[in-house]
Amino acid sequence: MRKLKTEELGRVGIEDFKKQDKLPITVILDNVRSMHNIGSIFRTSDGFAIEKIYLCGITAQPPHREIEKTALGATQSIEWVYSSGISEIILELKAAQYTVIAIEQAQNSVMLNDFRPKTSEKYALIFGNEVNGVSEDAMKLIDTCIEIPQFGTKHSFNIVVSAGIVLWDFFAKLKLKS
Repeated sequence: MRKLKTEELGRVGIEDFKKQDKLPITVILDNVRSMHNIGSIFRTSDGFAIEKIYLCGITAQPPHREIEKTALGATQSIEWVYSSGISEIILELKAAQYTVIAIEQAQNSVMLNDFRPKTSEKYALIFGNEVNGVSEDAMKLIDTCIEIPQFGTKHSFNIVVSAGIVLWDFFAKLKLKS
């Protein structure tokens, strides 16, 4: 076995990526403080070809070298928008027929393995602050909440790990049906 070279991977360029069909998912970053986390989520979002990222509150915006360290250019391929408030974004997405989902540990949350996304729907997934999680303002407006099952001693995953788990799960359930 040998590793593939970059030129063997068959990746599309930025302009072709922007034109291709996207996974019907938008990511909302709610007061994410680490620019490395922001960049990593851009890169993960590019990998799963999501529609857009909304950066809300204190979440930093490209261009910034600390975001680019981990984004590796994904800030150029993924469409993004900044908003100081999250409530307006949620209401806008709901009006556009998105199902808005917080990724959070909450009363009556649905475990990720039990959630079944529908191919006919569009989803907006909210990932919250590294310490405080999804804001109360956002929690008041969501349609549902998904929780990632955990079995260790820690009470949460890093936001980038959470985004990777959830985006992969949605991708697998929506695109890799057997």
